[in-house]
Order: sequence, then C-alpha cells, then structure tokens
Amino acid sequence: MNASFFGEIEVIARLPEADPVRPRPLLFVHGAYAAAWCWDEHFLPYFAKQGYASYALSLSGHGGSRRRELLDSYSIDDYVDDLVEVANRMPGEPVLIGHSMGGMVVQKYLERSSAPAAVLLASVPPQGLLGSALGLAFRKPGLMTDLNRMLGGGHPDPQGLRDALFHQPQDEAKLMRYYEQMQPESLRAIWDMTLFNLPSPAALHRVPMLILGAEHDNLIPPDQVEMTARTYELEAEIFPGMGHGMMLEAGWKDVASRICKWLKSHRM
Repeated sequence: MNASFFGEIEVIARLPEADPVRPRPLLFVHGAYAAAWCWDEHFLPYFAKQGYASYALSLSGHGGSRRRELLDSYSIDDYVDDLVEVANRMPGEPVLIGHSMGGMVVQKYLERSSAPAAVLLASVPPQGLLGSALGLAFRKPGLMTDLNRMLGGGHPDPQGLRDALFHQPQDEAKLMRYYEQMQPESLRAIWDMTLFNLPSPAALHRVPMLILGAEHDNLIPPDQVEMTARTYELEAEIFPGMGHGMMLEAGWKDVASRICKWLKSHRM
C-alpha cells in the first residue's frame, strides 16, 4: 500500500507491478461513516493486478484527511471539491467509482465535469435518501437508531454494523476491525443527500455508467438502485445474496470482476 496526501487529502494507491496496461486510472470514492481504507481491503489490490492504477481518497473529515474536527461543517459540495482536487492530480483522467454516499458525490461531480466513465455501487439515488430512510425506519428501526447514534459521534454495537453492511457471513475479527475504523458522518452532508442538494439528472454529463446494487441491502435496497438506473435510462444489475458493503462482502470478487469486465468492454 502506498498512502500519501494530495494536498491535505489522504489517498491510498495500489499500482500495477509493471507499467499500467490499462489506459485509465481508477478513483474510488467511499460512502458515509467510512474512508479510503474500505477500498484497500480487496478492490485496490485486485484492480492493480488487472493493470489499473488504482486510487482511493478519504473525503475531508474522514480517515487521515484534513480537519476531522470540522466534520459536521462539510457539505456534499465540499466532498465534490475533494474529488475534483484529487482527480485533477491523477496521472490521467480517472474512471470514478462511488459507493453509497460516494455514488452521490460522483453524480454531483458529473454536474461540473465529465469523466471517461462512472460506476455507482449501492449509490444514493438522485432522488435522495428520503425513500430509503423511511423504508429503513419501518423495516429496521434498531438499525436506524444505530445510524443516528453514529451521526452523533457514537458507535453502534457490532451487530448494528453487521446489519448495515453485510448479508454474507463475516469473520468476527474482520468485523471488529471494520467496526474500529468506522466514524461519524457529517450531518450537513446527510441533509444534503436527503433533501437540500440533490443531483439534477438533466445537468449531468452523460458518460458510460454501470449501476450495481445488492439483493439484501438494508440501506439502499434494490428498488432504490433500480430508480437510479431508470433516471439515467439504464438497467441496474443486482447481485444476489449480498448486502450494502459490496466491496467488503465475502463475494466482493464477483462485483470487482463485473466492473473489470465492463471497463474492458468500453476499452478502458
């Protein structure tokens, strides 16, 4: 792992052992409560072995990035600024891959700039979080309580994390390691994604886009992923037997392989 800083933004890089054989670097954007580390568990090494220069950033207030003490002041537009800052320093124009909140950040980025392609994994839909939040409140009220506790700076119990991210069995040691790395999220950013700063699909640069979701996702369920796909006149692909944390689930390689195949089909 090569962890460095682009300005004050933490970036984890995994590079091919030889010169990259693929023409585009990949830039991964994490979701709420996480940081760049979530991509380095499996995805960054996998894509580096496939010949991609692979990078993941920690958004402001997350991981090792700047001014964590100001977390609640950060908006989705601030996170887009982070993505612009890092993308502009890449060795080439990057393909953007966003998970959950990171998918919303990618959509908002595409209002400002183009990209060679984008992949949305269990992304917040352009219609925002309200539909998902209402459904979660009815289906999993305990999980909603845990998420609200994290917004307030607390920690859920490990079972709450399991319910939020996973459907497949998880090794207890790994689960606790993930638990220790999770963190609060900006309340301002959550409100932006719920109501106040949603993407305008008509304003987005239309780029090749792959939209993926998970059958047993408690946070962004399949109907929300399919709504995103309909908005962009595409088809969603839903992975069976998986939960929200698609890059950390036991079946992560199926997701990575699908992305890799799609990128190569677009000569990237």
